[in-house]
Amino acid sequence: MDWHDIRDPQDAELDRLAARYHLHPLHIEDCRHRNQSAKVEESPGYLFAVLKLVTPARGVEIEIDDLDIFLGRDFIITVHPKDCEPARRFVDQVRAACGEMRADQAFYRIMDAVVDSYLPLLDRFNEEVDELEDLVLENPEPKALARIFTAKRAMITLRRVLVNTRDVAGHLQRTESDLIRRDMWPFLRDVYDHVARNLDLIEMQRDLLTGALDIYLSSVANRTNQVMKVLTVVGTIALPMIVISSYYGMNMKGLPWIDSPNATWIVTGIMAGTTVVLMIILRWFRWF
Repeated sequence: MDWHDIRDPQDAELDRLAARYHLHPLHIEDCRHRNQSAKVEESPGYLFAVLKLVTPARGVEIEIDDLDIFLGRDFIITVHPKDCEPARRFVDQVRAACGEMRADQAFYRIMDAVVDSYLPLLDRFNEEVDELEDLVLENPEPKALARIFTAKRAMITLRRVLVNTRDVAGHLQRTESDLIRRDMWPFLRDVYDHVARNLDLIEMQRDLLTGALDIYLSSVANRTNQVMKVLTVVGTIALPMIVISSYYGMNMKGLPWIDSPNATWIVTGIMAGTTVVLMIILRWFRWF
């Protein structure tokens, strides 16, 4: 088996290999224009597959790059950017262990390594969801909301990658191409099962994250209700004093105790008494 590893999609070596193995120009174009969807296409004499490499970035954000593979009967061509460390690691590990390995077996090893690389990201999302659930319960602040939406965007991106990768694995295990021998079908089914399991996990985590968002909104609403309740109680308690003081503040004659030397203390006592009575009533209604 001939293995050609192209670490720069713009390298002229890719054109030479395209002429040697009769690779379709559109597939070469896909290699040079990155950010393709995960896919597999059959052409005369080879299979062309695009796998998605997902690596963690800041926080729960993720970065995605392409690993393009041409699978022939006795050759395999891998194309990836030179600054993509995961792609180099996967390719170098499989090449070091290939020995007398067939091309379809090497292709399976690479695909299995790519799919297994998604598990640490899922664990990372799971930890983030747990932290967010605790955070929105204890201290629902705007920064928690920002983290929730950042995680949701990353999960949506990873889910799209998993869905496309599942389609690739499903196509490979159903293909009748003679480039993939029948003894590899169980291994490809295993890859499909792994992708399906990862997809179930990301769906569950999205549901939990949506629940955390609901908890945040409920916590904020409850906090607002508590503030409004306190303001209502304070305003209600202060209402008798406001009414009485405004009544006696009018420049009118004939008001009770208006001419008494102890008028101030009498009115103050009335305000205090009505306030106490009102507080007892509110307490009886369990307002506070």
